[in-house]
Amino acid sequence: MRILPINKARMALLALCCAAASLPAVAAEYLLTVTRPNNLHIVDPAKREVLRTITLPGDGIPGAVAVPKDGKTAYVLTNRMESVVGVDLDTGKPVFRADFSTPQRRVKGFFAIAVSEDGKELYAHQAPVQLGRSEYKVEDTYIAVFDTADGMNAKPRRTFPAPRRITVMAATGKPDHLVALGWDMYLFNTKTGKMEQTFPLRHWNRPGIAEPDTLAMWGTFEQARAVSTPYFVAKTDVPPDSPEAFKAGIAVFDLDAETLKVKEFENATTVMFSSVINPVKRNEAFLVMNQLTKVDTETGQVLKRKELEQTFYTINISGDGKELYVGGALDKVAIYDADTFEKKGEITMPGGADQSIGWMRVVKR
Repeated sequence: MRILPINKARMALLALCCAAASLPAVAAEYLLTVTRPNNLHIVDPAKREVLRTITLPGDGIPGAVAVPKDGKTAYVLTNRMESVVGVDLDTGKPVFRADFSTPQRRVKGFFAIAVSEDGKELYAHQAPVQLGRSEYKVEDTYIAVFDTADGMNAKPRRTFPAPRRITVMAATGKPDHLVALGWDMYLFNTKTGKMEQTFPLRHWNRPGIAEPDTLAMWGTFEQARAVSTPYFVAKTDVPPDSPEAFKAGIAVFDLDAETLKVKEFENATTVMFSSVINPVKRNEAFLVMNQLTKVDTETGQVLKRKELEQTFYTINISGDGKELYVGGALDKVAIYDADTFEKKGEITMPGGADQSIGWMRVVKR
């Protein structure tokens, strides 16, 4: 066989191809959302379409969605808040199930589930009630820890006490640390079960500022690694009829630094349900319900606001900080430009199904 000489141009092209082959593939981003009666949808926001619908086992009304860092499995709180089902996002097959209740004991998980960064443990905040023949006995709440390798009949490996009213949890950047948002923010060690720190919200001591009111039901912290929630609070150092008497603010917990900051940004003239932090411009927060709002969390300035065509409960953001995804409530996910608030597209759920109070998460694959 005759071997032809390779000229400089061919050598340069060969080197370029080898270099390109050695570069890691850029991860694509997908949205996960849920709809009634019991479906999980994988959405391609770039193509503006639903790629796959996975029917979940159980008695429906899915809500919170937890995903480990590798984005391979989604864990969904379903079965009327009494079960967590894990499904393989490639095959759509269930790979994990934990049922909380028994015939003698009803156990609800009010939104708060989380998974460890490595995907090995699942955490669920649980509120149990003993079902007697003539009375119900309310028991103390706790966080149950499951091993995700236990498959379709998983039972808690251990539990540890936790306050009531916890609705959002997330693994932090430190091993075995879990933050839980309730009336205050609590930092737990998941191995020892010890509450290592409390970050006061309801129990803050701020002169002239009363207790805040929050509706923290949606976890959208994966892009900026920051748990955030709007809050509303009365000022006690001004007359009750003053425009300044009731303020809107935002609380932001940095999952890597394990720090909390709060900032009021306007007089409370509109309702906002959920928020997300820009992973690129980390001082920017976006909030949603009937309006889309952009806030500078450092200065407390409202940077932009737009009236929406319908109510949306939850919001998320692309990894490059350029697109906003708003969903929940009804049957669509709408996409907006993060700078201009121009609407760029929308994706309707199959069959016009209602997303209700379900979470909307972003996974990278």
